[in-house]
Amino acid sequence: MPDAIPADVRDDVETLWNYHRLGHTLKPTDVGIGLGSHDIGVADTTATLYHQGLFPLIVFTGANAPTTIDRFPRGEAIHYRERALTLNVPDEAIRVEPHARNTGDNITLTRDLLAAEDIHPKSVLIVSRPYQERRAYATTRKLWPEVDVTCTSQQIDLDTYAATIGDIPRMINVMVGDTQRIRLHAQAGYAIPQHIPTEVQEAYERLVAAGYTRHLISGDA
Repeated sequence: MPDAIPADVRDDVETLWNYHRLGHTLKPTDVGIGLGSHDIGVADTTATLYHQGLFPLIVFTGANAPTTIDRFPRGEAIHYRERALTLNVPDEAIRVEPHARNTGDNITLTRDLLAAEDIHPKSVLIVSRPYQERRAYATTRKLWPEVDVTCTSQQIDLDTYAATIGDIPRMINVMVGDTQRIRLHAQAGYAIPQHIPTEVQEAYERLVAAGYTRHLISGDA
């Protein structure tokens, strides 16, 4: 498995990487939400932000997906909680939502979990893998419009992230799939629309042509 992004696709991967990262200014919020994925850095970043006082309560959300079952066999949210506990986040500050299988589930099931405890946040800080920020934002704005949402991720450059993630082809496949979902999920009513610049669309199409198609939704014209 390569430990660097293949040179022939690196510029296109960086174009998608930059598009998906939003650069939101962080501010204190009522709840921090760590979205399950193959990236344990989500748990690390959420724990760091908790210790910085950006939120008093964490929800880790996620079951399993084909890209995570081997890495997190007991479920993404459960493994994230265990990691946060090793990083000195108190157990009473963590909630686990272990059933979500997509980003829409992450948002709606977290909302419902909190409501069952009579917790109705006015603001949330969503922590995701770096190239999921835009989709997380668009999904939350559509499915939980009453909350003020800020999105963030591990602050790391592309090449360092790629070298540490452990599976660069999977990373690129998921990034390409996330780009497709920006458009498809808005069309389906799962997310608010997001502008896709021409250079992003062209980079996406070249990566698809290069064979990074494993995470695409089939049947898309």
